[in-house]
Amino acid sequence: MKIEFLGGVKTVTGSCFLVHDADFTIMVDCGMFQGTNDIRERNYIQQNFIPKKIDALLLTHAHIDHSGLIPKLIKNGFYGNIYATKATVDLCSIMLPDSGHIQEMDVKYANKKNLKLGRVPLEPLYTIDDATESLKNFVPVSYDEIIQINPRVEVRFRDAGHILGSSFIEMWVDEGDHKTKIVFSGDIGPKDQAIICDPDVIEDADILLMESTYGDRLHKSKEETYNEFRDIILDSHNKKGNIIIPAFAIERTQEIIYTLAKLFRDGRIPDMPVYIDSPLAISATEIFKKNKDLFDEEMRKEFFYGNSLLEFPNLHYTRSTEESKWLNTDARGAIIISANGMCTAGRIKHHLKYNLYRPESSIIFVGYQAEGTLGRRLVDGAQQVRVYGADVSVKAKIYTLGGFSAHADRNGLLAWVKNIKNPKLKVFVIHGEEKSSESFAETLKAECGFSPYVPQWGETVDLTTMESAVASYAAVEAYSTLESDIELLSQSVKALIDKYNTVKNSTTAGDIRKIHEDIHDLRETMKMIIDEM
Repeated sequence: MKIEFLGGVKTVTGSCFLVHDADFTIMVDCGMFQGTNDIRERNYIQQNFIPKKIDALLLTHAHIDHSGLIPKLIKNGFYGNIYATKATVDLCSIMLPDSGHIQEMDVKYANKKNLKLGRVPLEPLYTIDDATESLKNFVPVSYDEIIQINPRVEVRFRDAGHILGSSFIEMWVDEGDHKTKIVFSGDIGPKDQAIICDPDVIEDADILLMESTYGDRLHKSKEETYNEFRDIILDSHNKKGNIIIPAFAIERTQEIIYTLAKLFRDGRIPDMPVYIDSPLAISATEIFKKNKDLFDEEMRKEFFYGNSLLEFPNLHYTRSTEESKWLNTDARGAIIISANGMCTAGRIKHHLKYNLYRPESSIIFVGYQAEGTLGRRLVDGAQQVRVYGADVSVKAKIYTLGGFSAHADRNGLLAWVKNIKNPKLKVFVIHGEEKSSESFAETLKAECGFSPYVPQWGETVDLTTMESAVASYAAVEAYSTLESDIELLSQSVKALIDKYNTVKNSTTAGDIRKIHEDIHDLRETMKMIIDEM
């Protein structure tokens, strides 16, 4: 039996693992790569597996870095069942079509540049229709239910405490004289997270694929985080500035709503308008309200007594583009929560464009920022960023509140693993940037006595011998068009100079205007190439 690491190794995105033996092939997660250009390029690479030969797909949760390539997989021939919890199915029903919309819009924007650069037009990874079609393959399952998905394979979904419906997955494989138990951690949440339950405890395993998003750091306590959040709000409110919160549409937005509701109710912050400017987050909040059975005890009690902490009087939901544009131009002293959380797409980019240059504004990051994202550049202290083709100075105050994270920190991850008593446990450390994964592997070695392994992208490991090989697609550098673009630019400059020398003594207004237009187009082309570099 072998595992192929198709994504989610030495990076926090693109989670995808293929377990296969002579008579079955099962995929766990099918996530989209996000971040730098090199990382995103992996979404387009043709990997070694054949989609129609995969027996089933098991999905740990709805986040796009775990689910975002499902429509592409089905478009390319997969026709099997996709097993996920009911809440995950509900959330994917809004997230995947939204992702399809983003793919279409991104390609439309990119093709405007490609036209000017003489490139072949791109096709989207998938469309809204592809995403909608993929939903037909989903099969909802319940927590703790053991499901036979192959004559030799049983699985069980357990609560991971990360987002609504999130799971870690236990897989038992019958190998004749014994059963091998493989556990896929998915993303493990922290204890005492708002709204949802704590992660279930894992009792035993033979093989563990363990996430390491925050494997090298600790979070502040909830109390410290809430107090800091309150202080930031008070400071910005006194300066009459807007507070912009980039937040993932699922879980993070709802936790921020919950926290604000408590702060307003307890009189710890003054009344001010709060806008949820994300159609996806609005739909996700409605799904939360329909899945109250997954709430923790405190949240269920609040609902029982009629105190919904997902609503309060000055909370406004903005679905239309017109309402969103109004926030950009006229909102003052408001809290604006918008997606997506890493600022790679969505309405949040417009809010940053209109607020980053204002010293009275505050930007609060409440979630993980992957390498190469706009959010990461801001968190790392960029003084100027490029948003929708415009250079924007960063004058607003930038804050990071790690205590809102839906991921357990190093100590939380370690405590979860320590519940497994098998001294011969084989551990693969996944889903973390390389530094974090290597650090957590060292922690597991020192604290538990295991010999963890941090796999490479495209590596296949034999689970019996631990021998491995790396696929050819992972060894090839992503193709770059920059050299040909620069050559094309050089030819365009020469042609423009020749044209100028021909008409420079002309008194015809049309000739002069055309030269000005050509210079403007050339400048825009140069900006595009610089952006890509």
